[in-house]
Amino acid sequence: MPKERVNRHKNREQSKYFFDYSMLLIVLFLLGFGLLMIYSASSYTSFAEHQDAAFYLKKQARNILIGIPVMALMAMIPYEKYAKFAFAGYIVSFLCIPLVKTPLGEESHGATRWVRIPGLGMNVQPAELAKMFMILFLAVVVCKMGKSIRTLKGFLVMLAIPLPIVLEVYFLTNNLSSAIIIMGISVFMVFVASPDYKKFILIALTIIALAVLLVVLVKAKPELLGFRGDRIKAWLDPESYSGDKSYQTLQGLYAIGSGGVWGKGLGQSMQKMSFLPEAQNDMIFSVICEELGLFGGICIILLFVMLLWRMMMTANNAPDLFGAMLVVGVMGHIAIQAILNIAVVTASIPNTGITLPFISYGGSSIVFLMAEIGAVMSVARKAQRKNIT
Repeated sequence: MPKERVNRHKNREQSKYFFDYSMLLIVLFLLGFGLLMIYSASSYTSFAEHQDAAFYLKKQARNILIGIPVMALMAMIPYEKYAKFAFAGYIVSFLCIPLVKTPLGEESHGATRWVRIPGLGMNVQPAELAKMFMILFLAVVVCKMGKSIRTLKGFLVMLAIPLPIVLEVYFLTNNLSSAIIIMGISVFMVFVASPDYKKFILIALTIIALAVLLVVLVKAKPELLGFRGDRIKAWLDPESYSGDKSYQTLQGLYAIGSGGVWGKGLGQSMQKMSFLPEAQNDMIFSVICEELGLFGGICIILLFVMLLWRMMMTANNAPDLFGAMLVVGVMGHIAIQAILNIAVVTASIPNTGITLPFISYGGSSIVFLMAEIGAVMSVARKAQRKNIT
């Protein structure tokens, strides 16, 4: 008996300090690779605009140095404690988004989507905060609703929860991409919690029908949708469309096409020489394909697949429903954002501002993503270790 108690105590101590090192290694590799590509993609424009070739590199390195302790702290805190802050986080997200319309709001590239933090010299995008707290709040709601989530009423309640945040993000910050991602995360979590295929097939068919109707409407009267109508026209036929909205799409495609299978070599991109707008941000995947070729692009996609696989294993072996849904939400966030970014860069969907997780330049997006990864690692610490290693 004493020996068994010692063994149980030893196992508890081991699980207390357990990390999913495979997941951590993938994330750190993506962050490091992102730094390398940000420097490669932005060095020319950084020197031209700021007289410092490493301007964006330094800022991104600072953001990662902030994010790593945040990730470690989130991983060390027992994930069950996050549930206490779910509702408060939802309310804080709802209240923070309107701050972009106050004097604290910061404008960039014609859009006001950031809030300045006085005294710290940093800007935060409230939409990124909303993504993280939406995952947390929906995970709590799924646990409280239980089997009632499978009813029509429960299904509609789950889809209604993100609507206030989604509408705020869309109308107050004019950020359609973030609104789509937040709604996509919610739908994904509801699907996992209540896999009623009929409802989701109906939703998918409705979205496809609306998309077709939108394309027809744009062809007939593009002025009704303003600049988004221009983006759809540029997507439909970028080579014959003369507007500015097709320029970025075409330059991105030129970059991907010129890279071939093996690429031109690291640092040898031509499109980053002021031809490709936002080369270090939304369009960084184009530079990856130009410099490292189709091979490099596929390798990055495989890394994301490996990361999502580790998360799926963690969710499957989570000790309770809350932990599983928390991981599912983060997994949905990263998957949706990565897929949409690559789809935009390859002109599979109309152009919209979506960053590539962990790789694109961005301050608050990196910090909040790393906080989400920390939450997943917190769940992994208490998961059944034999099944996820």
